[in-house]
Amino acid sequence: MTENALPPYEVGRLAGAVLDSVGSVLVGKRDSLELVLAGILAGGHVLLEDLPGLGKTLTARSFAQSLGLDFRRLQFTPDLLPADVTGSFLYDQRKGDFAFRAGPVFTNMLLADEINRTPPKTQAALLEAMQEKQVSVEGVTYRLDPPFHVLATANPIEYEGTYPLPEAQLDRFLIRVSFGYPSAEEEWEVLQRRMNRRQEEAFLQPVVNAQVLQAMQAALESVTVEDSIGRYIVSLAAATREHASVLVGSSPRGSLALLLLARARAAMAGRDYVVPEDVKDVAIPALAHRITLRPEMWLRRVDPAFVVQEVLTNVPAPASGALPTYARHD
Repeated sequence: MTENALPPYEVGRLAGAVLDSVGSVLVGKRDSLELVLAGILAGGHVLLEDLPGLGKTLTARSFAQSLGLDFRRLQFTPDLLPADVTGSFLYDQRKGDFAFRAGPVFTNMLLADEINRTPPKTQAALLEAMQEKQVSVEGVTYRLDPPFHVLATANPIEYEGTYPLPEAQLDRFLIRVSFGYPSAEEEWEVLQRRMNRRQEEAFLQPVVNAQVLQAMQAALESVTVEDSIGRYIVSLAAATREHASVLVGSSPRGSLALLLLARARAAMAGRDYVVPEDVKDVAIPALAHRITLRPEMWLRRVDPAFVVQEVLTNVPAPASGALPTYARHD
């Protein structure tokens, strides 16, 4: 998959350095930034859903710079066509033939800004790239070079002129992260940093590069998950399907997301094994967007995150130090 994987303690050190770098631009968002980085290390795509002006676009650009990745931003609008995402064939007069012009999806990190503002056909064009790491144009398939990550933003309060992502597409996002409003002190620090910078844009020096990021991602494969923790993950996902407020619970892709993100959290902490707290830390961001509530629950303004929190409370966490069965060598 990549060159030699890094040891977990080195992944933890580099992840901390990346977060420190991004945190020099984004104030008071450490917990949310850790979740975004966990999604990237786990090889997935991240949905940043929050109100306007809370740093979603800045987050994507800052991570791309700190991780040393090629970055492109695509503003999704109602008139955006699938070819505007994937690219298209254009007639080359000198060669007398059609040549493929690659679209913005051919990058390491794509910021899909306001993804819910574009029609389903264009959303679906991005879906193949996210899931299969390839795009198909005029019957020709083009592979996307790794690493490839989509950081999509969505505004949860504007519904006029938007196309909400269907459940099947929401499920493709490994994790959904929100930032929330800063405290008064944090907001004042934002203003101070802007004045000290004496310019609008903040540029971050790369902490790692694409090759090192892939080695960090490969390191997650050596993070062990003890059987009782694996079964705990399955129990959490299953409990969302049986909850009285839920119409459709988390799919097995949700339990897989829990597994991948828990391993990322463990590696970020410098550990080569997962503990139950790793799972609990990522449960709401990994599962809440995969749950469809009963219609009457929407009228009562029940939040899917509340359902996941109830599930976390009711499902007992394991306390075991045994080796995972797949790691045993008899």
